[in-house]
Amino acid sequence: MLEHPVFILGLTLLLLHEMDAVAGRVQRIAGGWEAQLDICVEDVVSQQTVFDLVEAFCGVCRGGGPAVPEAGASATRLRLRTEVLAGVWEALSSRQVDLAIGVADHLPNPGGIQVRPLGDLHFVYCVAPHHPLAALQGMLTDDQLVQHRAVAVADTAQRLPPMTLNLLPGQDVMTVPNMRMKLNALLRCLGAGFIPEPLARPHVEAGTLVQKETARAAAVTQLHYAWRAERGGTAGLGRALQWWLGQLESPTTRRALLERHAGPLC
Repeated sequence: MLEHPVFILGLTLLLLHEMDAVAGRVQRIAGGWEAQLDICVEDVVSQQTVFDLVEAFCGVCRGGGPAVPEAGASATRLRLRTEVLAGVWEALSSRQVDLAIGVADHLPNPGGIQVRPLGDLHFVYCVAPHHPLAALQGMLTDDQLVQHRAVAVADTAQRLPPMTLNLLPGQDVMTVPNMRMKLNALLRCLGAGFIPEPLARPHVEAGTLVQKETARAAAVTQLHYAWRAERGGTAGLGRALQWWLGQLESPTTRRALLERHAGPLC
């Protein structure tokens, strides 16, 4: 029985498209640099440090000389995106990105993903100076916290179960899309909540936020960076991804990604 001509034509076009894609991958591997590199960054990671890395990678002139990592790197198109909590892991595990910076701990690895520690990020509980909790003495108990609105950043995961941190049953919650908006909400006395200590520090020092001790355990999040490497290690990876992984091997870079939250871009 003969196949319908339209079906044959469609199948032929599909095969040609796949052949072109394979040829493109072979050409990319031969040249070494990926045509495109997708990177997902957790919302709590320092944007300023990420863009410092982007500048270095793209070879933007700084301080009178070009900071070019290696000839050919600028041919790689970068695509950056921000996700929150499990949304970072979901972007990587579903193959939407090549590299994830700021992956939370205790997430199931489907296989083929290499994970390395980025560092510990400490969170502190903060309120505005004129918030009712600011005047209370001693450690704040859950019974005291639950009486006041919490500000929370929404997990961006669409398929994985979303993570919920430091929220109490029955507590009024205002949800915002990112940590910068949460900080602004705290400064305006619209609620209370935990934010990264490096982000809170300049505001606590300036007196625009008050740091409070709570009876709950100290909030410390272990963060990681991860990439897809089915064969393990960095063998077979594109040179752009290898460059980024090389930067992330530096303890100074990893520390800056978690602690450098001062300046116009935090």
